[in-house]
Amino acid sequence: MPVALRVIPCLDVHDGRVVKGVNFQNLRDAGDPVELAAKYSAQGADELTFLDISASVEARATTREMVARCAETVFIPLTVGGGVRSIEDVDALLRSGADKVGINTGALARPAVIDEIAKAFGNQVLVLSVDARREEGMPSGFGVTTHGGKRSAGVDALAWAREACDRGVGEILLNSMDADGTTDGFDLEMLRAVREVVDVPLIASGGAGTVEHFVAAARAGADAVLAASVFHYGALTVDQVKAGLREAGLEVR
Repeated sequence: MPVALRVIPCLDVHDGRVVKGVNFQNLRDAGDPVELAAKYSAQGADELTFLDISASVEARATTREMVARCAETVFIPLTVGGGVRSIEDVDALLRSGADKVGINTGALARPAVIDEIAKAFGNQVLVLSVDARREEGMPSGFGVTTHGGKRSAGVDALAWAREACDRGVGEILLNSMDADGTTDGFDLEMLRAVREVVDVPLIASGGAGTVEHFVAAARAGADAVLAASVFHYGALTVDQVKAGLREAGLEVR
C-alpha cells in the first residue's frame, strides 16, 4: 500500500534567520523562522525541517532556542540538523522540542555515531541528510559532498545511503546539490537510483519550482517532498502543492 506523501518546507537557518541561495551561494534573507513555521503550519505542512547552515557552537545554542520557540508555536513534527556529532547533541535538540534530528558531516566523519544514536533514541528520530551531486569516478556517478556542496567527501552516494540504513537511520533526506535552489526540478535520476538501494522513507530535496516537479519526484519514488525557495518567496503555497499532488492521483497526508 503506498504511503501518503508528506510536503515539508525547509528552513535554512543562519544566525537565527532563514536564508536561501542557489547551490548554497549568494544567500539572502527569507524571514524569521518562527513566523515562517507558523505560516507553513497554517498552510497544511506535514512537517518542518530546520537546517542550521552555520552550525558553529554559538549557532547551535541559537538553534536550540529557535526550535523551542517553534515547538511552542506549531504542532507538527520538527526535524533539526546542523552540527550534530554525538548522542549529546541529539539529546539537546530533542529536549528543545525537535521530533527528529538530521545528521550529515558528523556521520561521514564517524559512521558509528549512527549506530549509537539509533540505539539510544530509536531509528525513527534519525534522518541522514545526503548532499549529493554528479561526480566522476564514483561507481554510481553520484558522490557525497560536505561544506554546502563545496567539498567531495570521496564517498559514493548510493553506497553511503545503503550503509547508513544498515546502521540504523530511519529516513534519508536526499538533497541534489546540482539542483539546489535552481527551481528547475528535482534530480529524478539520482532519486530513482537511491530509491532502488534503500527501504527507509526517502525525502526529495533540491530544485522544486513547479507543482509538476513535486509530482515527478513522487512518481520517482519519494515518500516526501521538501522545498524552500518556492515557499519562502511565494511562488507556491503548501496547499497548492498538495492540491496538485491530489489532482495527479497521488495520496497526500
